[in-house]
Amino acid sequence: MSLLRYLLIALLVLTPIWLSTKLVPHKVEESPFLTLYHHVVPSTLAFNAAEMNAAHHTGAHVAPEYLEIALPFTLPLSEHFDLDPSTPTTDIGVTNLQLFQLAAVLLVIVCFSGVPAYLRTGKGDAVSKMFAGFADWVRDQMVFPVMGRDVGNKFLPYFLTVFFFVMFMNLLGLVPGAATATASIFVTAALATTTLLAMVGGGIVAQGPVGYFKNLVPHVPLIMWPLMFVVEIAGVIIKPFALMIRLFANMTGGHLVILSFMGLLFLMAQGAGATAAYSVSPLVIAFSVFIMIIEAFVALLQAYVFTMLSILFIQASIHPEH
Repeated sequence: MSLLRYLLIALLVLTPIWLSTKLVPHKVEESPFLTLYHHVVPSTLAFNAAEMNAAHHTGAHVAPEYLEIALPFTLPLSEHFDLDPSTPTTDIGVTNLQLFQLAAVLLVIVCFSGVPAYLRTGKGDAVSKMFAGFADWVRDQMVFPVMGRDVGNKFLPYFLTVFFFVMFMNLLGLVPGAATATASIFVTAALATTTLLAMVGGGIVAQGPVGYFKNLVPHVPLIMWPLMFVVEIAGVIIKPFALMIRLFANMTGGHLVILSFMGLLFLMAQGAGATAAYSVSPLVIAFSVFIMIIEAFVALLQAYVFTMLSILFIQASIHPEH
């Protein structure tokens, strides 16, 4: 069973990378930096990516045939995402980020599949022991100290899901050939929206609809209450907005630093020749490896920060006196 799980984990990591190489049209720009920076933006998957790549190098034109999901309704700002505006439906393209998001979900399921049996019997492989310890740490060091045991147990499944989902997306982005889903503002916005819904929903359930909005502004003069109410409503929205920007900026920034170091090699090769590029390549590669090591730490740290701040924000909504 343990060998099968290891094979599944390897398959879940390598399959989206292989699909990305086959289904993502590769753009080659004159600037080496622009070429490398395509790795940190979502790329729409296409059925004929290989033909498009070959046509790009020969100067020919191939009409793209994208993988898409046709929604039978229009969306706000759909003109910016609709692959075919001529049709009445909104055709949303499937990007390489969805591959790695799905891989992250499946990795959570596979890695935790043996944890319940390990907790019952004390027997399990290294993966079960490691993730059982991870889960205990999130519960005992993050959730319970802030929310207490009773309330913490109710929200624990959500926080565990968020922590490991973000962690796996971050770590997958460090594998060569992969894409970092959390480097997309749309992914982090969706994650922050779940925290916002948990904040407002948890506060309304705990205090009641009237009590929640009333307690947003406690103990202020009546004349200041309308102004403070607007300020507090803005604060409710700003908190998950900060979560969104923090995760997006940290994951994008680290990748841009690595790609910038790599781009220096190609830039020097264009300007000073291959000899100069080879001469500085050991230094550039050493810096890139050093940044990659830091990025591995940041991948875990940002999963912790996002989850910890979500715990604090939701707890503050449930118990405004805190």
